[in-house]
Amino acid sequence: MIYRSTQEVIHDLEHHGHLVRIQEEVDPHLEMASLHLKMYEAGGPALYFENVKGSSYPAVSNLFGTIERSEFIFRRTLEPVKNVMEVRNDPAAAMKKPWRHVGSGLAALNALPFRRRSMEASDMKEIQVEDLPLIQHWPDDGGAFITLPQVYTEDPDKPGVMNANVGMYRVQLSGNEFDLNKEAGMHYQIHRGIGVHQSKAKAAGKPLKVSIFVGGPPAHTLAAVMPLPEGLSELTFAGLLAGRRFRYTYDEHGSAVSLDADFVITGEIYHDEVKPEGPFGDHLGYYSLTHDFPVLRIDKVYARENAVWPFTVVGRPPQEDTTFGAMIHELTGGAVKQEIPGVKEVHAVDAAGVHPLLLAVGSERYTPYAETQKPAELLTIAHRILGTGQLSLAKYVWITGGDCPSADDEEAFFQYMLERMDLRRDLHFHTNTTIDTLDYTSGTLNEGSKVVLAAYGSRKRELQKEIPAAVQEHDQVLKAETVMPGIAALELQDGADASAFAASLSDHSGLDGMPLLILTDDAAFTAASIDNFVWTTFTRSNPSQDMHGTNAGTRDKHWGCDQMIIDARRKAHHAPPLIPDRETEEKVKRFFDDGGPLAPWKKDVQLEERS
Repeated sequence: MIYRSTQEVIHDLEHHGHLVRIQEEVDPHLEMASLHLKMYEAGGPALYFENVKGSSYPAVSNLFGTIERSEFIFRRTLEPVKNVMEVRNDPAAAMKKPWRHVGSGLAALNALPFRRRSMEASDMKEIQVEDLPLIQHWPDDGGAFITLPQVYTEDPDKPGVMNANVGMYRVQLSGNEFDLNKEAGMHYQIHRGIGVHQSKAKAAGKPLKVSIFVGGPPAHTLAAVMPLPEGLSELTFAGLLAGRRFRYTYDEHGSAVSLDADFVITGEIYHDEVKPEGPFGDHLGYYSLTHDFPVLRIDKVYARENAVWPFTVVGRPPQEDTTFGAMIHELTGGAVKQEIPGVKEVHAVDAAGVHPLLLAVGSERYTPYAETQKPAELLTIAHRILGTGQLSLAKYVWITGGDCPSADDEEAFFQYMLERMDLRRDLHFHTNTTIDTLDYTSGTLNEGSKVVLAAYGSRKRELQKEIPAAVQEHDQVLKAETVMPGIAALELQDGADASAFAASLSDHSGLDGMPLLILTDDAAFTAASIDNFVWTTFTRSNPSQDMHGTNAGTRDKHWGCDQMIIDARRKAHHAPPLIPDRETEEKVKRFFDDGGPLAPWKKDVQLEERS
């Protein structure tokens, strides 16, 4: 199916049983987000909110809620685009199997954006921000945010659509000090495409023009989050995946306008203007806090006829953006192998919030003649990973090679590495460096540390499930649970110091089979599943501050230990976790009552307040 609008997506999904309409008025303050979260968790259909309180425009969510639905949406274009990407990643593939790539040239015909001379023939009309569905997702959010924006900027040095950047950056529409209808908050990291453009505009002494597209063909939304190869623009990719050329023009003020989008907001960023943005529930499962970010001075707001407002809700993974990650992996295939020589797999662990934890598999070919096998090329690959695009935001990188399990099999992967890791040799820290803006574990915005944990060679230890007596019977340990062989979760007495606890274990034997101890606020929760373990451990710790060890020491400026201890307890400087609003959770139950639009999914959803 080739879609020209969000309405066409809605009709197609509804016809094939992938969407349900909600005709009753729904409050954009928390209710819509609550329903979305419940239906995503239940693996339910997309939700079309026909009657949004306070707005004349309907809204739709959970379009990409399952990988099956996403593949259904792109059923006509997915394979041709994968072929195009394969040719770009590995040009030799076209020579080896030319018959397979004949369609790639035909698909590429849709890549070039199509410009109309003016907006006169379009159905776009001017509206105000206050006319939009102003959706607040979590109780302590600073206001209403756009969660699926396509933020368009052009390179001031090379203006034009082919050198433009389209990214998905957070946009706050209401709340805080923002003047509704006149201003919006722009949250992005300076190394992203829009940040590069802003730096160039600032150097030229000019404001940066920004256009925000919402809706349109779903390919345009996915294109905004794609990590594309150098030289391939998001708009080119959008046309490929949509099966239809991206249509655009410029308005009377010289701002780009997508003629495919449902809504367009145009404006300018002036480089000396910042205002508090946030807080906002983020994809790590916590609130990102209030910080100063650039202000967009809004010029125009446009809406097409029969416009629909697409949105999603972010929170503790997995969420709908998990499907984006799965689609990106399916489409880009072996791109990372081409970009980083020697790498075989890179698995960004979604349950840990993606950026906090990477599991990687690489080659180890540097010293095949050596009697003792140890990480060498693996370290080169790990540092290359930490210098590549969004992978540079990784905080913990676990890397191994040889006959190891797939990085997608997280429990087996951890076990394989912990059996082989030399904790005095194979821990490599990067301190006082940049980390994800949303990560508050260091106590300083954008700053923190990273660690590479490498393992290679023969097995060094037998992992055990039984927690050693020295740990189980320690006078500061209140509760101890086994996460998996070799890993235990511990609750300590209030105020217990992690470094002192590690030192107190240094003289005890029998700990080698349990090389990783996690200090946590809830040992039973942490040990209940691998997802709970990776979320708690890697979103609540900063390596240089929170990694301790028994018999720890430094040799030639290299830190090592006998057992790792990661302090993943919540600390005063951490961001608070996301907790649903109890009153809203009660109110939305009405949609699942007998005769309600969501009654068929009542048995599959969580209707009680979550802890």
